[in-house]
Amino acid sequence: MDVEGIIQCIRQGDVSGIQTHLQEFNKEYAQCFFFDAEEKERRRLKSNTVSEDSDSDCDERDQRDRGPLLRQSLAAVLLRFIRTGGVRCRLLRVSLRTLRILSRDKNVLGPLVTDASLLTLAKLAGLTANDAIEDSCESESDFFDSIVASLAEVNMLHHSDRNESSSQDEDEEATVFDSSDVSNANSRNRGSDSGLGSHRASINEAHRSTVHKVLERGKRDRRESKMEEEEEGEEEEGEAGKEVQRKEAMKVLCNVVYNSSWAQERFSALRLMGGLIHCLSSSAGCSPPSSVQFYELRLMFLITALQPDLRAQLHQEAGVSILTAALERCLEVQWKDQAECALDPAAPPVSLEASQRTVEILKILFNITYSTHRLEPSEVSGWHDDAALYRHLVAILRLCLMRRCVLAEDTDELQGHAVNLLSALPLQCLDVLLTAPMQPDSHEYHGVNMDCVHTLLMFMERRLDSGDKIKEKLTPILNLLTESCRAHRETRQYIRKHILPPLRDVSQRPEEGSTVKNRLIRLMTHLDTDLKHCAADLLFVLCKENVRRFVKYTGYGNAAGLLATRGLLCRQGGRAFNCDTHYSSDSDSDTEEYRQVKDRINPVTGRVEAEQPDPMEGMTEEEKEEEARKLIMLFNKLSRDNFIQPMGVNKEGKLVPITGLRDNSLIEEEAEDDEDIQEID
Repeated sequence: MDVEGIIQCIRQGDVSGIQTHLQEFNKEYAQCFFFDAEEKERRRLKSNTVSEDSDSDCDERDQRDRGPLLRQSLAAVLLRFIRTGGVRCRLLRVSLRTLRILSRDKNVLGPLVTDASLLTLAKLAGLTANDAIEDSCESESDFFDSIVASLAEVNMLHHSDRNESSSQDEDEEATVFDSSDVSNANSRNRGSDSGLGSHRASINEAHRSTVHKVLERGKRDRRESKMEEEEEGEEEEGEAGKEVQRKEAMKVLCNVVYNSSWAQERFSALRLMGGLIHCLSSSAGCSPPSSVQFYELRLMFLITALQPDLRAQLHQEAGVSILTAALERCLEVQWKDQAECALDPAAPPVSLEASQRTVEILKILFNITYSTHRLEPSEVSGWHDDAALYRHLVAILRLCLMRRCVLAEDTDELQGHAVNLLSALPLQCLDVLLTAPMQPDSHEYHGVNMDCVHTLLMFMERRLDSGDKIKEKLTPILNLLTESCRAHRETRQYIRKHILPPLRDVSQRPEEGSTVKNRLIRLMTHLDTDLKHCAADLLFVLCKENVRRFVKYTGYGNAAGLLATRGLLCRQGGRAFNCDTHYSSDSDSDTEEYRQVKDRINPVTGRVEAEQPDPMEGMTEEEKEEEARKLIMLFNKLSRDNFIQPMGVNKEGKLVPITGLRDNSLIEEEAEDDEDIQEID
């Protein structure tokens, strides 16, 4: 693609040529992103696959080597062109698509992260009505002369480098430029206030060889694969054209904010968050919602995830209320009362577009509310107002858990983000999940509707079966179920009935098998500490934090990790010392099958073990004592050499080193040495 030709067309004001060239550029790179070719070269050399260089190969490499500066120059020129005003809507949209493609390349972000550029994009996206500040005092002719001079200088450098490298061997030819010439993109972004981002200084940046590869299409791209082509071919004007323009500008801002920490900081300094909140509030009331809303939500998610101060600002400016209202409109919520959404079994599944917007809203709400988790009402200012709002939100989240989407994977994603948000909300508000009235087909326990709890259990089972990213997928639902069981007796009893039914068959280890209990117990010895503690906490709470009952269901070997962490190793009965939860006094009655084999159960493995022959059978008392002494001496030797450290349980039930054993080992060592001397004599 002739990028220099595009720049010349813009310089000459050839509108028809600009549009034609930009459309060709967009078509060629629509599904591409750019990355450093140095990594590709290292992989090529590592695999020892060296191919002969031809003239065409050299030409192609030269074009790649100039790529970053060409694309950076094009971005600067396009932004300057857009700021001049008077650009027709059609050409403006094509230019923004080009900027969106360019914004994927971190090496060319310099012109895009200046205050003037950010304000220009924000104005086109509808975030502000202010005119962009001028970021350069250069005249039009000086600006283009500087661009052309930079490109000419790079052409000369590459021509010289190619001549010098012609006499070198293939391996030397494959690495034309030294990586030490590469300047840091972020530092360039910060130090740049000109339209090009100090294009003179960035000539060295062109030495970084970059290539492009096909962008892996995401779910949204697969569903809307033809949308961009349709928009490209339509001559939309008026409000429809402005909406497409706003959407393209939003996409560029999303890329820039995601790729540049400097842009994130300037987003806050330029006070663009207020405009984004206003846009979201306005578009939330539209019916049907604007197609720009998804990208407004995506930009808000990115900026709240990356900038804590903007997260706090959104929360202070009634962000929870605004996003809750947007969530209601996405799901078309019908209210029975303040804490109950109508759930129509015959309602159509949530559409693709609505599910995407809903997921983005849930992610933003998680960003701005997770700090309220576990806070007591007295610790939160304005708690009574917030509590009503959070209960209102929990009622909608219950609907998110119960509704179905067009695609099964969307249903799982929607439920996953609803679980994440529920685990971040104050525990005092989660009782709304149980307040729905009974229906003929409801899951009921002691007169309480357990439909939502049952859905959470089914969701946890599906996540247990997933093999990838098990920690990220399981810890939120395990934490949510654990806290719900602590807070609500009916929830705990219902979940315990499902996960920990009365023990009958104890012929297998507790971790062997395919039941939910077996899989959770296997997680108790997982390598990931957070995951194993989450699984153990849930089972411990289901046992009402009773140590004896916990060991009974899981085996002492599996339970030891949690018991040691909580200082409960010496507590063979009763509950944890620091248990603040008031559990009911119902007893854990043993089944008849369990009572018959109770005395033969190995407490460590949690199952009935086959009888083993006595290894000391036939030994005299003196031989037994000698074997015991040898065993003690072996342990002492391992302890002295720091292979093991003897531990004991203190009065608080925690493991502590046994310091006295080391002193005793010295006496035994001296006795052993005396015996060796006597044998020599």
